[in-house]
Amino acid sequence: MIIDDSGLKGLQAELADLDQSSEKLGFVRWQWEYYRATYDLKIEDQPNREDYYLRINTRAVEGKLENPSAVLAVEDVYLGRASFPHGLDYESPIPDAILKNAKQKLAALKQLLA
Repeated sequence: MIIDDSGLKGLQAELADLDQSSEKLGFVRWQWEYYRATYDLKIEDQPNREDYYLRINTRAVEGKLENPSAVLAVEDVYLGRASFPHGLDYESPIPDAILKNAKQKLAALKQLLA
């Protein structure tokens, strides 16, 4: 599922600020290359023994990711259920509690980056 109302799409921040702010909230910068990075947050659904990932895609608009002052723009924000061995399933229904938690994390990140 794409979260269109995150308020983050198009937001720009320096790599160092985005790394620091996202880490405070539990995100990890996993996939990255010179011009784009993905920040993931694992959200556990304990009662159902399911894991969901909140994923923020970014792209460098100034510089490369090897430079902490590179400027990244947030692209789409996704929420998906982990599915072994294929990665994330973006088509599965998302429990309300997981979606609420994800939106709270996105609002907190937006506030930290403002």
